[in-house]
Amino acid sequence: MLDKLDKIWIGLIFGILLPFFLFTCFWLFAHSQIGFPMRFIEYLRTGNMFQEVVIICIGGNLLVFYLLLNQKVYDLCKGMMYSTFAYVALTLYISLL
Repeated sequence: MLDKLDKIWIGLIFGILLPFFLFTCFWLFAHSQIGFPMRFIEYLRTGNMFQEVVIICIGGNLLVFYLLLNQKVYDLCKGMMYSTFAYVALTLYISLL
């Protein structure tokens, strides 16, 4: 079943959407009283919590990567890693502003 999904672009899309989904779930369950996304991101940046939350979201991406690696869908894993590197670069850019 996973052989049909074993494409780099599918892994890239999935790897981009999964951390965003986890970030949204974190906001929904922990801080839904704060406006999303701009006020919530500003709240995280002023409290020096932005990097920790993004690391948790990227960690979810890496967990799925590890599970897919055991299923031997290597192209899907490549796409997930590309998106993970993009998220790390974006996090460094935002946190250094």
